[in-house]
Amino acid sequence: MRPAHPHIRLAALALVLLSAAAAATNALACARVSATIVTTGKPATGTAGASGPDLSPPLENFEAFAAFMEKARGDKPAFLRAKWDRYLAMIENYDLWRDKEKRAFLASPREEFSRTRDAGRSYAHSFLDIGCGVTISGPHIVGRMTSELDVRPADRVLEIGTGSGYQAALLSYLTPHVYSVEIIPSLSEATDRIYTKLTEAKYAEFGRIRRKTADGYFGWPEHAPFAKIIVTAGIDHIPPPLVKQLAVGGTMIIPVGPPGAQSLLKLTKTRSETGRIRIQRHDIYAAKCSRAENQRCKRKVSFVALTKYQGEKTVSRWGGK
Repeated sequence: MRPAHPHIRLAALALVLLSAAAAATNALACARVSATIVTTGKPATGTAGASGPDLSPPLENFEAFAAFMEKARGDKPAFLRAKWDRYLAMIENYDLWRDKEKRAFLASPREEFSRTRDAGRSYAHSFLDIGCGVTISGPHIVGRMTSELDVRPADRVLEIGTGSGYQAALLSYLTPHVYSVEIIPSLSEATDRIYTKLTEAKYAEFGRIRRKTADGYFGWPEHAPFAKIIVTAGIDHIPPPLVKQLAVGGTMIIPVGPPGAQSLLKLTKTRSETGRIRIQRHDIYAAKCSRAENQRCKRKVSFVALTKYQGEKTVSRWGGK
């Protein structure tokens, strides 16, 4: 075999160096996201129920809600107005329907998990790009998935895909038992720093969220079974380890399907009288429709891929385990 021409070798080396530089730049960008949080306002000032997971903002009137949150946490009026407007739209769209999820949404500071350049868009309908190939899902999808999960205070909840940390923060207002797994090390480290800063600033409840950096496909078996599991990345099949770790009577919400066109499925795990385990599943966007409307109500969504380790990199799991 003839050796490659020196120019070809140099070109190949340049490509390798450029690839390494790009990977290093991406990792550095991920590592710096913790410096871009907003951290608005101040610690609670004594309003009853204002501190911690029992925060109970008014649900019916913006003026009462804004006055409560400004006194309790010093939240900025512009964010409160944007949050309230989105809250009303989510109720109208049937993405929030119980008081507990409504309060969790109003208590959760989405702006704190947005990047500085996108903080003003925190309550826009669309997703937010937070770098590292990861996004914060739009408020309507977050609300619908959380409402369908129906978390109760005693429930142990597993989240696959910590990302920015916003979904786990919202869950922390529904149960003190939240476990979250993120596969991207630099993003996981940055989100840990964000949680630390927010916990120290005024959100002590976030300190209860248990997190680790690992491949979420395999769940968190040491803390199984989980009453609820929520997967915030798309995949073309339902991971067997997550089904195994779901408690009997438990619920899982997961986007399943090809890239850019997943269905948001709700799985319920039950045991028959004969002891046989059964998994029931349906599209959560069709759940509130009549049989005649079922197909019309189904909706395709687009989530970033649930990933796996391949060498030193994370790659999509679409097309295989």
